[in-house]
Amino acid sequence: MILNIKNLSCGYGAKTIVSGISLTVKSGEVLCILGPNGAGKTTLFKAILRFLKLKSGEIRIDNENISNWNRKKLAKAIGYVPQAHTTPFPFTVRDVVVMGRTAHIGTMGSPSRKDIEISENNIEMLGISYLKDKIYTEISGGERQMVLIARALTQEPDILIMDEPTSNLDFGNQIRVLRQISKLAKKGLTIIMTSHFPDHAFLCSTQVALLQKGNKFSVGNADDIVTEKNLKEAYGVNVKIITASLYNGYEIKTCLPLMED
Repeated sequence: MILNIKNLSCGYGAKTIVSGISLTVKSGEVLCILGPNGAGKTTLFKAILRFLKLKSGEIRIDNENISNWNRKKLAKAIGYVPQAHTTPFPFTVRDVVVMGRTAHIGTMGSPSRKDIEISENNIEMLGISYLKDKIYTEISGGERQMVLIARALTQEPDILIMDEPTSNLDFGNQIRVLRQISKLAKKGLTIIMTSHFPDHAFLCSTQVALLQKGNKFSVGNADDIVTEKNLKEAYGVNVKIITASLYNGYEIKTCLPLMED
């Protein structure tokens, strides 16, 4: 499934937050969006999810303008993992994950055996089976993030939007989530994620978009976008990008922030 955004502009009321955004993400690709707070990353996601009305431009999925889609059709195509979520009701983790099947169940229907099986498989795949019977509101923020990812995958979308999917996760779980993102992309899922860690763009992205304040936007591969110059301009700090040689000629880049100007 191909997501195509053309000349998108959106914002709140009379204020435009992002303007002139154009990009294409294909099946099996991971687009990592970087940028400082307030640059418009979450606003862009809200526009794609149709929580915000566009000021101009269009969003197409497989060449269909999604402005004409109903909520159910959109939910079957796009899964969403927010930065944080706390339900006011004491649902179990198992119940929260199976809620991802809502778009596939009738208004008065209840989860079928297949729906429950899909949710159980995603819980197991993410390694959170030990949480199944725990109350969602009583687990840690990092554990809730993993549950939200399982819920989105249970939706069985073709496009997965993840707003800082590694937020609140410890180092080990960050890497596990990034590995899972790579695996899902290899299965053909179209993934768009935001991150505050430029290293993540080197680890699992196919392409990178850098959003900066003042509606400055660039998109391309990680080597071209994640540069010392661009990171200094975007975040206002000096960064050194280092290439580490590992094994069998394998190399990886990492961003080292400099404490002194």
